[in-house]
Amino acid sequence: MTTIEKIDRQIKENPILLYMKGSPIFPSCGFSAKAAKILSACGERFAYIDILQNPDIHSEIPKYANWPTFPQLWIDGELIGGCDIMIEMHKNGELQKLITKIADKYRTLKNDVK
Repeated sequence: MTTIEKIDRQIKENPILLYMKGSPIFPSCGFSAKAAKILSACGERFAYIDILQNPDIHSEIPKYANWPTFPQLWIDGELIGGCDIMIEMHKNGELQKLITKIADKYRTLKNDVK
């Protein structure tokens, strides 16, 4: 599997995904720390990929996303943006609404599969 295929799979398999430096518990940069804190405050589970532990993803995802910086938030297969966008969306309530909507969508899909 190529790195691009791996990235594509990660994005498709994780409804709320944060590419970040470090982990939500041990972030390795201030922007990643803010992003993880904002997502945690939204109260829904999210996946993360530590790009520092995945140098292939670190080098390829900026090209894949056409977004040069980290963190990168992906929701339901779509790039939302980085830390500044997340802060703005969180302040105006837009991020919470989006995350709740997507989490509810995937809970419903999961329940329908039974």
